[in-house]
Amino acid sequence: MAGLSRLDGKRVLVIGGGGAGIGRSIVRACAAAGAAVVVVDVDAARAAEATDELRATGHVAHALSGDVRSLEQLEALITGAAERLGGLDILVTVVGGQVAFVPAVKLHEMADEDWDTVYELNLRYVARAVRHVLRLFLEQGTGGNIVSIGSVTGFMAAPKQAGYGAAKAGLYSLARTVAAEYAADGIRMNVVAGGAISTAVNTGSSDAWVPEIPAGRYGTSEEMAAAAVYLASDEARYVTGQQIVLDGGVSVRGPFPE
Repeated sequence: MAGLSRLDGKRVLVIGGGGAGIGRSIVRACAAAGAAVVVVDVDAARAAEATDELRATGHVAHALSGDVRSLEQLEALITGAAERLGGLDILVTVVGGQVAFVPAVKLHEMADEDWDTVYELNLRYVARAVRHVLRLFLEQGTGGNIVSIGSVTGFMAAPKQAGYGAAKAGLYSLARTVAAEYAADGIRMNVVAGGAISTAVNTGSSDAWVPEIPAGRYGTSEEMAAAAVYLASDEARYVTGQQIVLDGGVSVRGPFPE
């Protein structure tokens, strides 16, 4: 399968930062593969910009805005997306990170509230979104697919990113559990684990990190999106509870650069 057939006719919700960075690339890739897309971003203007871009090229796209840290808003966003698309086939969760939200410090120096922030943005909202969309998938009775953006810090040493790494490890565990519990219902969950990916957050440190990457460069958000589309497609219909690692070889050397 290639081109539009990869996600042709699928209904996709990209939640958490769908209007920028890796999320925006995933939105574009899903639409290019034939899917109708709902874009969720905490910034309403970014979400609208992303959907306007898709509509201008003839794609079906809707924009929603809300704070995924709020259970009420998160569930309303998922329900609203399903209403706009007439159901959902695929959920992609994106937002995460540490350095954009809290200081990068050693574990004994990390404030309790900073740990909570990292946990909230990297695992808790994802678990809540997965729980809610599972109910929807089961009610629809047609299976479903979940793809989450993870990180190599979930399975390798990550100096000054203890909270982030612990949350991403939990994300992979969540995917394995979903696979074990819901594969018989036609529901899959997988993770795209990124290494050093070029985004607005880490571009400033790219020169310092490149020597640590065997491939000699940062990965791109488009490469992350391509992996997400593969996992979302029927080409990966026998893949569940797994991680695809995009890190240019970083994880074979370790630890992750500070």
